[in-house]
Amino acid sequence: MKILRIFLTGLLLAIPSAGRAQASAPDAAGPALSLMECYALALKRSETVALQQEFIEETAARFTTVLGSVLPHVSFHSSDKRQDGAGQSAFTLRHVPERKFTLTQPLFTGFRELAALKGAKVLGRQREYEKERAEHLLLLDVANAYYLLLEQQEDLLALEGIHAAIVERLKELQDREQLGRSRSSEVVSTDARRLRIAADMETVRSRVVVTRQLLEFLTGQAGLRIQPDPETSFAPLEPLESYLVRTSQRPDVRAVEESVEVSRMEKAVVRSDFFPNVDLEGNYYTERVGVSKDVSWDVTLKVEVPIFEGTETVGAMRQASSRIRQSELRLSEARRKATLEIRDAYAQYEAGMARSNALGRALNAADENYRFQMEDYRRNLVNNLDVLQSLEELEGIRRDQVNALHETKRLCWQLKIAAGETK
Repeated sequence: MKILRIFLTGLLLAIPSAGRAQASAPDAAGPALSLMECYALALKRSETVALQQEFIEETAARFTTVLGSVLPHVSFHSSDKRQDGAGQSAFTLRHVPERKFTLTQPLFTGFRELAALKGAKVLGRQREYEKERAEHLLLLDVANAYYLLLEQQEDLLALEGIHAAIVERLKELQDREQLGRSRSSEVVSTDARRLRIAADMETVRSRVVVTRQLLEFLTGQAGLRIQPDPETSFAPLEPLESYLVRTSQRPDVRAVEESVEVSRMEKAVVRSDFFPNVDLEGNYYTERVGVSKDVSWDVTLKVEVPIFEGTETVGAMRQASSRIRQSELRLSEARRKATLEIRDAYAQYEAGMARSNALGRALNAADENYRFQMEDYRRNLVNNLDVLQSLEELEGIRRDQVNALHETKRLCWQLKIAAGETK
């Protein structure tokens, strides 16, 4: 939400005041989009999600590379050696050509390739979880912008309702002034209130433009129009424990868990340097000269046993062990942060539901009070100031109720994403 506010503030300052009112209404002629339709467009447009997909492709290529080190390698070698010699013996031939096919097969490398293959698979799962988390955060950004735009649009409608009501009051006061039943100061005061509401309407119009531009930025869809949310009620709030148990299923937590396993596989790769290496190499000759002319093939078994390489491998092992501990600490932190996010989102959503319901009841009471004030005014029991105050109170509560409604819906999505849900 902090990034969202910064984005909105920057766009708001960048829009000229004359152009804000002009762009108050969407200039698109296409169909209005729902939240999930906006999200589908954002998934196609997001560079962050596309970048995560490229990380997955890179990991798949890494697995292929590691697999290639396990499979046999076949190559063809051709050499032509010319030397100063009499050419009478096999060792002094002037021209020594050689053509051969070579096959090399690693037999044992201390389980290096097996650990590397497993590590590549685990890294692939980590990248998948990271991409899924990026998609979740993108959905939260789209939901925030979507409901913020709905809120600004409904806030503008509320202000237009206030403005229309004050204009109606102003006409009635002007008629009463001509009959001598109202003072000129009441007319001037009411007109001043009308102008103040008109100024507020321009401010909200500019916010509508800015919020729509944010949603267009996320979706890549110019001239965007959105559908009102058909849901009039809030999603039921489950017990807090039912959300907390989902902490381990969050994609970001799962990604850190996989990173711990990747670190362990990297340590296994380093450990393989303590073990001997066994390779099998075979050659098939298509052209040879000299004493080896009649030898068409040979096979060599190579065994390399490390005895002393200084402290290189020991140091690498200590580094790998440290990376495992670092990964485990990051996992602990990720789990605690996920729990905190769920608790915070739960408390905010619970408070938002209570606030929205309370404002709904307050709106009904304020509407009833305004109707009573209008009846009393026609009976000359109250003055115009009392009527205007009740009207502004009514519309102020209406605006607060609109804000609370859509803010609570944003908080609902925040709780869902914190618990690793997208529905």
